[in-house]
Amino acid sequence: MSIVKGLHAKLIAEQVKAVMNKKGYVFFERGIFNVNIVGIRSKEKKSNKFDDTMLLIYKNKKREWEVHSAVITTDPGEKYLVHPMNKKGTAILVPNQYRGVYKLDTHARHNAKFAHEALCQRGGKLKVWRDGNKDKVLDHDPETLDEGWFGINIHRSKLGTAEYVGSYSAGCQVFKNGTDYRLFLDVVKRSASIHGNSFSYTLLEEKDFED
Repeated sequence: MSIVKGLHAKLIAEQVKAVMNKKGYVFFERGIFNVNIVGIRSKEKKSNKFDDTMLLIYKNKKREWEVHSAVITTDPGEKYLVHPMNKKGTAILVPNQYRGVYKLDTHARHNAKFAHEALCQRGGKLKVWRDGNKDKVLDHDPETLDEGWFGINIHRSKLGTAEYVGSYSAGCQVFKNGTDYRLFLDVVKRSASIHGNSFSYTLLEEKDFED
């Protein structure tokens, strides 16, 4: 995980804030550790790669901007694209701001070997596209839009570093590296201790920063 402080962090925060304001989203900047959790999806439509970015943007205890950046996937892996868990097709999260949807809880609680603390969909519905043609290409078809409680969480892959997405995501937002994820959780927990256990997640796209 890359951690940026000082002027560089402030410039990143201002850039992300400008993009979010343009879309009518809320950018959190009141108080310390009031975290902006922002995923940025790459243009790449080929599946099974960790080729997206997670930004954690907040003011630290000195009230200075700090930005954490990690490699993630915002897309499902090939296993679930080829073998969907839902008859409508595999879920791909639609870019949007999901206010107060996430809480610290246990991901995969029924799987003793993989269960771990994560940000889980507990506070509201999410919008997804359904990719049901069972190929390995990520399809963003507006006609397949689905909204509901799908258990699309923000969690880790393995404790070390995963090479491919594989079975780690059926639509969840998943960290490539376990250490990056632990650092992410440390800040999220600090935020929860101050602002409560309710978090918003904003999913942007690479193209949003090119206008």
